[in-house]
Amino acid sequence: MPDRRAALRTGAGLAAGALTAACSPGTGTVRRPLPPSGTAPPSATAPAPQPRAYPQQPAQIEHGPRDRPRVALTFHGQGDPRFATSILGTAEKANAKITVLAVGTWLDEHPEMARRILRGGHDLGNHTLHHLGINTMSEADAFAEIQGCADRLRRLTGSIGTWFRPSRAPRAAPLVERLARLAGYPHVLSYDVDSLDYTSPGASAVTRKVADEARNGSVVSLHFGYPDTVTAFPDLLHELDRRGLTAVTTTELLS
Repeated sequence: MPDRRAALRTGAGLAAGALTAACSPGTGTVRRPLPPSGTAPPSATAPAPQPRAYPQQPAQIEHGPRDRPRVALTFHGQGDPRFATSILGTAEKANAKITVLAVGTWLDEHPEMARRILRGGHDLGNHTLHHLGINTMSEADAFAEIQGCADRLRRLTGSIGTWFRPSRAPRAAPLVERLARLAGYPHVLSYDVDSLDYTSPGASAVTRKVADEARNGSVVSLHFGYPDTVTAFPDLLHELDRRGLTAVTTTELLS
């Protein structure tokens, strides 16, 4: 285990260090996008899973069952795709699964990421089209944000994605919850652990925050677009494993 953990941490550290100079401070955006990776078109693979209803769960899900030692690590899908690829690779080396809530404009810029996420056995969902404050929008604008991202996911994968999470809010307002159902999402995915990685507190702080607060059934909020998250991720997986918690997709968490 120590050798494997060191290898994961070294790989993540090299990726984060090499990319930090390419990112605007604290924004998770890049100045020079990565070229497409040449992944197979959607027609060459089976359609992705569709959203499903969980009758025992509320309309807005904050966590899964508390009687099983599993957690869902959910990632805001935006930012440098190389950060995303590093995190996905680290998860797969550790036999862990994650959930990605993708921003529609990110998929426009990096369409290859949709199939890359699914190919690793991870969940892929909808985090609105432009990542604006959806709870304060008009009904028409809010629905356009949900539907716009859903359309991109459908075009790239054959599915609108398994989950919807509102942008710039941990929970959806009643209107947004209703509009998500109208768009085809039976539930809104919230979370009970916020990593605060978007504040760039340092990798050790990200690991400590999640490891201290996660428990059976937790849904954790993380982001692709920050170097601290890339660096923290191997240690975070190790700490969860040390506590007997397995990282699974949100679908697995609730099944």
